[in-house]
Formats: sequence, structure tokens, C-alpha cells
Amino acid sequence: MEHAPSRLTTRLFALAAAGLFGMATAHAEIPQTSLRLAHVVNSDDTYHIAATRFQEILSERSDGAVSVEIFPNASLGDERTLLEGMQIGVVDMGVITNGPVANFVDAFSVFELPFLFPTAEDAYEVLDGEVGQEILDQLEGANLKGLAFAERGFRNITNSRNPINEPADLDGLRLRVIENEVYVDTFRTLGANAVPMAWTEALTALQQGAIDGQENPINAIYAFDLAETQDYLTMTRHIYAPALFVMGLPKWNALPEEVQTLVQEAAVEASAYAREQNAQMETEQLASLKEAGMEINESPDLDAFREAVAPVYERYGDQFADYLPRIQAALE
Repeated sequence: MEHAPSRLTTRLFALAAAGLFGMATAHAEIPQTSLRLAHVVNSDDTYHIAATRFQEILSERSDGAVSVEIFPNASLGDERTLLEGMQIGVVDMGVITNGPVANFVDAFSVFELPFLFPTAEDAYEVLDGEVGQEILDQLEGANLKGLAFAERGFRNITNSRNPINEPADLDGLRLRVIENEVYVDTFRTLGANAVPMAWTEALTALQQGAIDGQENPINAIYAFDLAETQDYLTMTRHIYAPALFVMGLPKWNALPEEVQTLVQEAAVEASAYAREQNAQMETEQLASLKEAGMEINESPDLDAFREAVAPVYERYGDQFADYLPRIQAALE
């Protein structure tokens, strides 16, 4: 498909045209505001890069009036716990993986369908466009406020058992997946023993050998030194997984309008920044994983994988209203 310069850039221009972008800076004073932002990964991960940029933008634009304290490494709980905390107002906001968000609003699972997006640019067009905004807006029904789609990236399989080139190589593999039914069904359809669990639990399970493998984008595989427990990496790029800047609706509603504007701007810009950084880092991270001893298959039989997951589309395709056909039409 032919791409516009950037839907995210277009969104920034739209905010400006609406008189919103930068509106808060026109005010003489921004109220002192403190935000607590949590995520479940470490400081090398793309989530932390996005969170730190968000923190910097808000500090700069508000002359220090809006401060953000970042809680990494699941220090405030796993992603489900963080989202539940946001709903009741005990956690302000977070950078959260799309899969767990889908447990609160079903429509987010449409982005988890395997091999849906051919490229990251295709994903950005949809996420930053009409469909993405409609689905973000549905979070208000769950007492959450969706601010922007940040970056997780294309997910790939690692394991300690054997090289993987085709679906048959997954037979019986004990593979950790996100706690999301589309992920579970996708890998069970492929023949793996899919084990849904929180990421914090998965790290321990990998170290103890309780599971054989997991699937994640390169940035997470690198950030968590998975080469220490995982011998094989297969570049299946089976799901493009977005992350989200999410705030609890109670906290959002309590913010002054000018602070809401700043927060919205900062989330959109920090998301764009994280995407750029992720793309720049991936080649270097792959090289480091190879140097650490990982055997990397960069060209598995993707046609065989796509054919094998056809039942997943038959099972879930009708559950997302008209979102799936609209996404498919946009990608043609």
C-alpha cells in the first residue's frame, strides 16, 4: 500500500489545527501536577525509552510543573494489576502491552491476529488512523483513558530445545505467551504447548527450565538477556504487538484541561520517538544476541506458518465487528 508521510505526524498537525497542540504553553502557569507511570520491563527496554521521553517532554513543556515518576520492573505489579489499579485510581498511568489491554476491551485483540500486518509502517497507518482511535476510545467504557499507541514491535520465537523453521518444529514446545486468548489459540493451533503467564513469572520459569521458550520482539529479547537461557531465535515476526500509553480515567478526569492537553501531546510524541529508536536499535541488538551465542534463523518458512494459522481467523474473525475487514481493506 502507498503510505502517507506519517499518521502520527498528521495527528500532531491535527492537534495544532484544532488549537490544542501547544495550547497549554500559552497559559501563564501550569498547575503543579505529579504523575506516577509504571511498566513491567527494565531500563533497556523500549517501554522505558518511551516513558523517559514522555517524562522529558512534560517537564520541558510545563517548565517543570508537571513531573512524572517512573516505576519500572513491575515494581507496582504486573500489567493486569497495573490496569486494575488505574481503574480504581491507585495507579495513575502506564506503558502497557496490547495483549493484556485486550482483556479489558475485546476489540484490541484484533491487532493480535497472526501475520495481520506485513510491515511496521502498515501497522502504524492503522493504529494512528481512524480504526486505532475508535478502539482507543473504547477504553473509557472500562474506566481507562487510551492516549496513544506506543511501540512493542514484531514478535519472534526463542527457545532452548531446538531450531524452528516450520510449524512442525513447535510440536509440544512449552512456550510462554501473553495472557490473551488469541495468543494462546494461535500457538496451540501451531502445535505448541502454549502457557499463558505474566512476564515477571516467565523470566523465572525460563531460568528454571519450567518452560522451553517464549515469544517477544527483539528489544525485549535483548533487554532481558534471554540469550542466557535461550539458544534459538526464529524471526517469525508473527504478530505486530503495539503498546499503549494508558491512564486511569479517574486520574485523567481530575487533571486540569491544560495538563490533559500536555499529557496527550507528550504521549503521542513519545510513542513516535520510541518507534524510531526501536527501528534503529534492532540490527545492533540482533548482532549482540548472535555474539552471545544465539542461533538465529532469519528466514523461516513463513508461508507454512501463515497457512497453519488460518483457523485462528475463522475462529475470531467475526468477533471484532467490522474492524478486521476495515484493516484488511486498508492494507490492500
